[in-house]
Amino acid sequence: MNDNGQRPAQRAFVPVSAVIPCYRCRDTIGAAVASIAAQSLPPAEVLLVEDAGGDGTLDELHRLAAAYSPGWIKVVALADNGGPSRARNAGWERASQEYIAFLDADDTWAPAKLELQMRALRADPTIALIAHRMRVCERGAEPVADVRSPARARIVGRRRLLLNNPFPTASVVLRRDLPFRFNEDYRRVEDFLLWAQIGFSGYRCAKIERTLAFWHKPNYGAGGLSEDLAAMHRAGREARRELLRQGLVTRSEHCFARSIGMVRKARQRLWLLSRRMLARPLAR
Repeated sequence: MNDNGQRPAQRAFVPVSAVIPCYRCRDTIGAAVASIAAQSLPPAEVLLVEDAGGDGTLDELHRLAAAYSPGWIKVVALADNGGPSRARNAGWERASQEYIAFLDADDTWAPAKLELQMRALRADPTIALIAHRMRVCERGAEPVADVRSPARARIVGRRRLLLNNPFPTASVVLRRDLPFRFNEDYRRVEDFLLWAQIGFSGYRCAKIERTLAFWHKPNYGAGGLSEDLAAMHRAGREARRELLRQGLVTRSEHCFARSIGMVRKARQRLWLLSRRMLARPLAR
């Protein structure tokens, strides 16, 4: 399969709807979709949700939909820009399969991703959410995961969820029927808030300790790095308060998570300071 006009041969599909929020991504969305099509067990459908970017992305999405098997890709065009939370929710609501998988338009999946995750879900159907590791990687340099070797899924406990976000968005497969959605008031850490709501509500969450998806840019931009980190920390505090307000964490758990966040913030400030010092030219 590829996005050059060739239609895929008939293969077995898994009961997964892949959802991609698409905002001004016409240069990267083709590679993201190609990584879905290249799955050893591909999803039954792909939903590309165009978030009113107004830059020609919508035309590219329709071109991609025509390049693959009829009906496999569904394009959803939103009337106005609402951010990734609203776009993911719109795809979620239109999904027809038992499970939802998320991918961002500038990330890619390893070919064995869905096969290994569905294998773990079949082994333990009580798991409501399953994720895996991700790492930053140059395009075209992604390693191939071995589907033959064991890939054990471990349950992620409550205490681990208090530390930080263990589930990168492009790694997550979850049950479509879960009674939660992304909070559309959040444009940062909206993913962590949702995973925490699921886990703290008693649903079983798991993680495969294997890298099965890739970011193709650093998590924070080179410009405005300190502002990016500060905004992430503010959003994290808001998410922790929301979990406390909903009664999903206790006051002591909230204080524990807050103290961990403060330590992480201090470490990142030291890291930023060391970067700036190393970047300074030596005094003559």
